[in-house]
Amino acid sequence: MQKVAIVGAGRVGETTAQVLAQQEICREVVLIDIREDAAQGVALDITQMAPLFHFDTRLRGSSDVSAMAGADAVVITAGVPRKPGMSRSDVLEVNVKVVDDIVDAVLRHAPEALILMVTNPVDVLTYRAWQRTGWPRERVLGQAGVLDASRMAAFIAMETGFSTCDITTVVLGGHGDAMVPVSRFCTVNGIPVSQFIDDERLAEIVQRTRDGGAEILSLRKISSAYDAPGAAVAAMVDGIAHNRCRLLPGVAILDGEYGMRDIAMGVPCVLNLQGLAEVIELPLTESEAEAFARSAQGVREDIGRLP
Repeated sequence: MQKVAIVGAGRVGETTAQVLAQQEICREVVLIDIREDAAQGVALDITQMAPLFHFDTRLRGSSDVSAMAGADAVVITAGVPRKPGMSRSDVLEVNVKVVDDIVDAVLRHAPEALILMVTNPVDVLTYRAWQRTGWPRERVLGQAGVLDASRMAAFIAMETGFSTCDITTVVLGGHGDAMVPVSRFCTVNGIPVSQFIDDERLAEIVQRTRDGGAEILSLRKISSAYDAPGAAVAAMVDGIAHNRCRLLPGVAILDGEYGMRDIAMGVPCVLNLQGLAEVIELPLTESEAEAFARSAQGVREDIGRLP
């Protein structure tokens, strides 16, 4: 992958660009933001890290959407962030207008690109981008599950003392209060996490995972999370750019998987150069399937609010 365009040079966009550049996941990163000179400032700041961290990824910024021309992937982070007390759905009305304009720009300037949606509510806006482009689902994905799974893994590491490197977690469903962390599939180096954490404490970790974004927002007060979200985006881009066939939880358009169609949901995705290579369908228990269906109902209700 030669070029990644990031639309939105706010904190998530900046962290994404920094990780992409520092890990040399692509050859060029272009940041685009409607704020005059904001993207240029971010690009210059990260560029000045290069001699210290020994990378030579090219970075540049622009306020003109045409700068995305030729991008292999367009990451969309632009939009209004939620404030304390708000749900992700509360920002839908404003952010759908922002995303519509960006998607139209992608169609004009980068029609061969993949789209990776980050703007909330990410499930609904991933669906919107897929609907508006008319592209195959392989080319339109959303980031949420990587972040949620990483949060859950961090909480398990904090609880057990084990290395985060050995912890694998699975989170399904919409990126919101009804997300479905599936503790049955969570392991520490292949050993079920239930071996180390009792059911009551594990249920508390599951709930803390659902509240992970709100917890950071309440602590920071003037900012939602951006370090972990940016790193999560970069992990997905890395899986695609290097054709790794990585199995990561992402927002995908379902086409019969989990008994659902015409909806975007967080599911295990195989990522390679084409984008979404495959959706992995896990065998869910009755209670897990019911939780997934409840989460899907919330996403469908928000989809129904789209203009």
